Amino acid sequence: MPEAKKLIKAAVPESLIPNPSPANLQSTRLAVHANGVSSTCWVFLASGSCVHKLHISLEDLLVGRGKESLLIPEPAKVLESSSLDHGPHRSEIQSIALAGTEGTSILGSVDAYGQLIVSKLNESFEDVEGFTYSVSPVDAGIGEGSWAGLSFKPSQLSVAAVARSLCRSIDIYNQDIHLRTLHTLWNPNSITFLDQPIHCQSSLLAIAEGSQLSIWDIGMKGNGGCVQRVSASIGNMLYSVTLSSSGYIAVGGADRSVTVYDPRRWSVVARWVNCSKYEITGLAYSSVNPNYLYVQGVDYEVLCGDWTESKKAFSFRGDSNWLGFSKCSSRDLLAGWCDSGNVFVADVS
Repeated sequence: MPEAKKLIKAAVPESLIPNPSPANLQSTRLAVHANGVSSTCWVFLASGSCVHKLHISLEDLLVGRGKESLLIPEPAKVLESSSLDHGPHRSEIQSIALAGTEGTSILGSVDAYGQLIVSKLNESFEDVEGFTYSVSPVDAGIGEGSWAGLSFKPSQLSVAAVARSLCRSIDIYNQDIHLRTLHTLWNPNSITFLDQPIHCQSSLLAIAEGSQLSIWDIGMKGNGGCVQRVSASIGNMLYSVTLSSSGYIAVGGADRSVTVYDPRRWSVVARWVNCSKYEITGLAYSSVNPNYLYVQGVDYEVLCGDWTESKKAFSFRGDSNWLGFSKCSSRDLLAGWCDSGNVFVADVS
């Protein structure tokens, strides 16, 4: 069972981000990274058309507990803060994504019109000169701006998928080369590559669009690339999709419940009903135990629980609505950024 070891609260310097931009319902403007069992972490935030980074200390801090397994944060120091020379976006950044291994990380950002900028970062998480590229959508980003999402293919980091909600499209890129465009039936709200050994085709992409979970093969031309559709309850908008290390796909949305699917039979494995007080806009499986999920609500609460038994283990709250939320890919380190300008980081093991 995952157990929270630390929960810290650090203030973003007002000189760095005086007034955060609002963005959209999905909290996809934050990325977090920590090396191994490091006592510090790096948090990347996007506000307006810029990306900023914070180096936060996690040393000598313990977690306090309140009623109903609610964690109480301790204040922490921001060791370093700066803005990245990531390249100019034409509009507000909607999503950022961090991928790679130690020493070879890449950071991608996408704005409301679908422009993608990717930078290579060194061990100090600074931009490597000459390794940044930018690519605009094939329609030059015409029309109205909207939420846009980003996902890198874990086994091939040069491949990225960019979702544009109002355009109902997913653009697939190999670095700055446009490979193809997938056209969804509904507005996409979340995307992730299904790049796990259980899936015989590593080119699969999961999309939460409207009230459906759709699966696409980016290498297949027939049927527009769509290989499977699974419908949720009518009117239940899905806002988040995530994949576990064991291959299970979880979705959550407006009905405040989590549904877990087995992609081998496309059947429902479990359903955690009303686990959140408000709409679910973020999901992440635990790296410690894939039977546990982190569920982020649209308000200011995050909970961890066993989806196989629909049982909550613990939760923590921000001090205002989430502007960004993410989990480190290599360990159970979660970070959330609030409208108040504070960042909350939970270390779980």
